[in-house]
Amino acid sequence: MAHTVSVPSPAAVDAPARTAAGSAAIPWYVWCLVLATTCSVVGGVWDISWHKSIGRDTFWTPAHILIYLCGVLAGVGAGWLILGATFGSSASLRRASVRLWGFRGPLGAFLCAWGGVAMLASAPFDNWWHSAYGLDVKVLSPPHVVLIFGVLGVRFGALLVVLGEMNRAEGKLRARLRWLLLYLGTIMLGGTLGAFLELTSRNLLHSARFYLIVALVAPLILVAVTRAAGGAWSGTLLGTAFTLLAALFIWILPLFPAEPKLGPVYQNVTHFIPHDFPLLIVVPAFFLDLLRRRAASWSCWRYALAAGPIFLASFAAVQWPFADFLMSPAARNWFFGTHYFPFFIPSTHDYVRHVFTTVEPTAAIFSMVMTAAVAAAVVSTRLGLAWGDWMRRIRR
Repeated sequence: MAHTVSVPSPAAVDAPARTAAGSAAIPWYVWCLVLATTCSVVGGVWDISWHKSIGRDTFWTPAHILIYLCGVLAGVGAGWLILGATFGSSASLRRASVRLWGFRGPLGAFLCAWGGVAMLASAPFDNWWHSAYGLDVKVLSPPHVVLIFGVLGVRFGALLVVLGEMNRAEGKLRARLRWLLLYLGTIMLGGTLGAFLELTSRNLLHSARFYLIVALVAPLILVAVTRAAGGAWSGTLLGTAFTLLAALFIWILPLFPAEPKLGPVYQNVTHFIPHDFPLLIVVPAFFLDLLRRRAASWSCWRYALAAGPIFLASFAAVQWPFADFLMSPAARNWFFGTHYFPFFIPSTHDYVRHVFTTVEPTAAIFSMVMTAAVAAAVVSTRLGLAWGDWMRRIRR
């Protein structure tokens, strides 16, 4: 029998679920892991802006400290869970745990602990690497790769901890944990799309490759998180939070002074340079929410075959003309921020000249890549459904 898109009640499956009459307070270690994830986001965006505005001047920048604070907080929260489940007397905590290397704890706690250790271990390695090979070397250097995997471990581990807590909870506590799940899903979406910053800058928004990248990433996370969270408008809420969070960096970062300390300097930079205006993911998220309301009894593949084209068509319908607007003089203001340029980009670059870069040389290649994007959106949606089903079953 084919799986359907309908979602059973997690409380019906879970024996040791919290009751609505019990405490509705979110445990402190959950807040600790969520704060760790937030530090990784703010520190990461700030650090990229630091490189765009100043360059790498020292290891001990506030952005770096915030990033590594993520590892410390993850270690504290995850360490308490693991040690408490291994040596403590709490029966409920032990029931919500798995065994690994002689220790017990929630699966997400082990991932957070590993991620925190990896992040902190990368710090002296990164400092030595820059001292040996230069201040502003490649982004994907070995210490940076270790750091990135550590951050991913913390983020995914925090997501699993929240899922386990939410799927064992009922009533007000479950509702509050659902909000945290959507928040962490927002961070996952932003972080995953952020890994492709160099391929999704505004001068590339009229390329088919851009739509292929978004189709591979966004439906997977949107569908998975909304399927696990439930609720009629989860996708729209996630998309709105994604837009607002990214826009806040555009509005806040330029308020602080900065000037380049490395050369060559092609642009006159006097303040921190933010990222581009966020992609309009909220629009296809809204249409997927509408589809979900109508397709509760559909098989997963039938839903994916409908949702993939709907996602890509609705996204292209708004993002394509919005890209034209971003290239116009009307967008060169504090709100949209298209007049900010990193100090190291020459004035002859398409990004600075506000013109689109041709990625696909012919219409035939453009059509072929867009067709691949439609297929990618379908497969990404189907994988998101499977991932969401797995997340609904997490209890420990």
